[in-house]
Amino acid sequence: MDIPKKAKTALISVFHKDGLGPVVQKLNELGVTIYSTGGTEKFIKDLGINVIPVEALTSYPSILGGRVKTLHPKVFGGILARRENENDLSQLDLFEIPEIDIVIVDLYPFEQTVESGASEQEIIEKIDIGGISLIRAAAKNYKDVICVSSMKQYDAFLQLMTTSNGKTSIEGRKEFAVKAFAVSSHYDSAIFNYLNKSELAFRESFDVVSTLRYGENPHQKGYFYGNLDKLFDKLHGKELSYNNLLDVDAAVNLMNEFKDDVPTFAILKHNNACGLAQRNTLKQAYVDALAGDPI
Repeated sequence: MDIPKKAKTALISVFHKDGLGPVVQKLNELGVTIYSTGGTEKFIKDLGINVIPVEALTSYPSILGGRVKTLHPKVFGGILARRENENDLSQLDLFEIPEIDIVIVDLYPFEQTVESGASEQEIIEKIDIGGISLIRAAAKNYKDVICVSSMKQYDAFLQLMTTSNGKTSIEGRKEFAVKAFAVSSHYDSAIFNYLNKSELAFRESFDVVSTLRYGENPHQKGYFYGNLDKLFDKLHGKELSYNNLLDVDAAVNLMNEFKDDVPTFAILKHNNACGLAQRNTLKQAYVDALAGDPI
């Protein structure tokens, strides 16, 4: 039988603070003891909420310029301990390690740092170590711990805490664990793709999914994995279908066969080219491409 667990303690260590305030206030309202680090600890204190510094738990300050803050048995022991295992619980008592029921972590913005054109050293410093380790530990022990692994999950977690009065079911914890491993695998793929110089190895991960108007036929579903808005500007019209995307792909490949510094316009229908023109202006290219098949 799945007996909901009442959360008593939480570890919060995040990069982005947007949307965190209501979560922290709800946890405080529920009587949850909060542990935190660095900027997150200050953020919580500024809300007038009691928070215990992680260094008070570990007896170690943040060292190496913040590279090591939470990597300690008193942190990971409290997360990974199996609550039904008597030996685990006796070791928690022996080493004075508190059980940690909630882990809220938001990773360093590695992809955004790469996209900003930052130096290699700045990018390397945005490879999260403690955060990714906390996420994996909490997600592994979803039987006892709930893991919030992204600021995108704050609202869902807040709603869960509010409606359940601080209790979580194993199904709910498992659902957040699945999201956590999605976050960690996507993060590692981004790091690999930045560092990898070999053409013989390939990794890809998408955390943005768009629902298409329909698939190949109107009764079928279709999805686009990736951020289409980063590739194209949609000027107007209905939501795209799978066939629309095939036409877009064919149009781009067709235009790429011509000079890339001259305005080019391609018109396609069901993957067939109806017209293409290169002219001095985009408008004239459109007019002449349309003349290829005005019907």
